[in-house]
Amino acid sequence: MPENHPLLNNIAIVLVNPKYPENIGSAARAAWNMGLTRLIVVANEYPDHERMVKLATHNAAHLIDAMEFHENLRDALEPFSQIIGTTARKGRHRTEGNSPREIMKNIMPMLAENQIAFLFGAEDRGLTNDDLKYCQLRSAIPTADFSSLNLAQAVAIHCYEIFHAVVHEQKDVTPNPKLASSYEVEHMYDYLESSLQQIDFLHEKTHNYYMRNIRQFFGRIQLRSKETRLLQNIFRQFLSHNSTAKNK
Repeated sequence: MPENHPLLNNIAIVLVNPKYPENIGSAARAAWNMGLTRLIVVANEYPDHERMVKLATHNAAHLIDAMEFHENLRDALEPFSQIIGTTARKGRHRTEGNSPREIMKNIMPMLAENQIAFLFGAEDRGLTNDDLKYCQLRSAIPTADFSSLNLAQAVAIHCYEIFHAVVHEQKDVTPNPKLASSYEVEHMYDYLESSLQQIDFLHEKTHNYYMRNIRQFFGRIQLRSKETRLLQNIFRQFLSHNSTAKNK
């Protein structure tokens, strides 16, 4: 394994609903080869340990033993301040993804003070739009023609780009301050969404459209903790005031 760099400890590989335990093992092996030690799996049930370890081999079996497991993606992402969704899918509701190398240029200034998560979806369908709502950035691996890469290949390519950037490029980076965690941002969104529902701004046909664009807007701003608390308090006060006014 390459020599571990402290900044690599701030990055996690998150596998969302992987279908085959063997692919989790292969992802662990790829991560360990590039100095990454944090692996998170989100699924309805804990994957078969022996099948994971078999593909991880003895070198990365300890990553499987230390693997974090969550049944809910929102809970799994609570500590992270920047979340990157990996996807090859395109559609009118999806923003264009940048290459892994471009992504690393964006997140390197954040890495010293923030925890970063890279999300990988299920082998057959990737990340859903509901998964991607938590992401501030999208990563798409450029290919010559046939764009379908398997899960282990996608993880390996991203892990290499992460390792290369941290080891060879971090010396020239000016660190950014600590950003709000996903836990803080999601609670702010809860109050924002409730406020918009109370004034009938969100309707069945436009709800997802407006919330998706609001999330993209705040994602570009890169909110800090104190800013999310300020906005949350504003929305909470709005809800309280509006509720009181309706009861008079």
